[in-house]
Amino acid sequence: MASSTTSCSVVFTTQTPYPLPSQKYVIPTSWKRYHFSQLINKALALAKPIPFDFLVKGELLKTSLGEWCSDNGIGEEETLEIEYIESVMPPQKMSDIPHDDWVSSVSCQMTGHFLTASYDGYIRCFDYSQKVVLSTLAHTAPITSLSIIPESKFASDEDESSRLVATSSHDLSAQITRISLPSDSTPKSESKDLAKLILHTAPVSSVTSNSSGTHLLTSSWDTLIGLWDTSVPTSDEVPEAPINERERKKRRKLNGGTNESAIKRKAPTMVLRSHTARVSRVVFGNAGSENTAYSCGFDSTVRLWDVENGVCTHTITASEKPFLDLALNSDGHTALAASTDRTVTLYDVREASSSTSISTSSGVLLHTATPSCLSTGATPYQVFTGAYDGAVRLWDLRSMKSAITSFRAWSGIKKVLSIDWRRGMVGVGGEGGFEVWTAVEDIHS
Repeated sequence: MASSTTSCSVVFTTQTPYPLPSQKYVIPTSWKRYHFSQLINKALALAKPIPFDFLVKGELLKTSLGEWCSDNGIGEEETLEIEYIESVMPPQKMSDIPHDDWVSSVSCQMTGHFLTASYDGYIRCFDYSQKVVLSTLAHTAPITSLSIIPESKFASDEDESSRLVATSSHDLSAQITRISLPSDSTPKSESKDLAKLILHTAPVSSVTSNSSGTHLLTSSWDTLIGLWDTSVPTSDEVPEAPINERERKKRRKLNGGTNESAIKRKAPTMVLRSHTARVSRVVFGNAGSENTAYSCGFDSTVRLWDVENGVCTHTITASEKPFLDLALNSDGHTALAASTDRTVTLYDVREASSSTSISTSSGVLLHTATPSCLSTGATPYQVFTGAYDGAVRLWDLRSMKSAITSFRAWSGIKKVLSIDWRRGMVGVGGEGGFEVWTAVEDIHS
């Protein structure tokens, strides 16, 4: 099959906007990706050439067709179905923004700005010129995650300078903060801590908002998940623990001489109990499925929840796979979970039973170190992963044996802790600070 004089029958399919007429093509087995791409462009008479990649039986074609057939035991008489997808250009670094401490969470959601949360307890906002436009202390311990809370009045205007932000921390709490960036009406940046979410007795590992901004979920090392509405109470819903006079004077000084801080202590609307070890991450279902939630933890489980009734509806158990992060793809059919065994596993949550492990064709695990974070895109096929070895990889879930492309953040081996992929940019946070890279376009709604 590897001889240049042999040929193979091929049928092309695609989900791109560039379909070919349905017919068989007789292709020399010596052809590689470049030749296939030339054929598609010529057959479609595209005014501007578009590079394509090719999937054969769920594997990205990286050799000649003949070599692939030989490696997979495919004979000349078989007609192959080959799917073509648009090629992804290698990411290029746009910005490098150092931080004094590790960056645990990043967001590229605000047009014109980047948000970061750090182990030093600060939320920072940078404009696209890398200028710091806001720096505010939100917690007295490392922040673990950050989530922008959507507000209906901003539904059609993402350039608004005032935003609600939720953060979680090792100080055993989560918090809602209003940040206001410089604008025509507000020349200086401002921040105001509105509500402290009181439930957990161990570090809070994540906080996330639903797409409508009405509710939050928190996960914690204490095995609990908290459900919260995003309203700010007029008075404390949770009493403060008794403190001695010395601590009272210290707090009064920090609060500008007043006896009480303006921030309100808020109670959860519901507590979700089922995990038996640390909960690493919890996320709402996609828009339209916000009564469903998904969580993962160190008990080697991925759990599905009925949020409205506060019950775990399904538990997916994996042997000795403590999970660190969880994400849903855009169609909500698949949950991806990153584990300390250096794999990312796909779970079909429609069936809540089947799974496929991402690994390379040689049996080498996904990363050379633990994959720590995930960011899915607008299509159900692509996901970025980051790892403790400093590598960031883009995968196409139709071809999971190897990454489409990858890059290394910072210099040396520095841990990646957070990724956010939006608008053709990938924000990367971790041990080396914060970087922004160009990426395949991905416009989130």
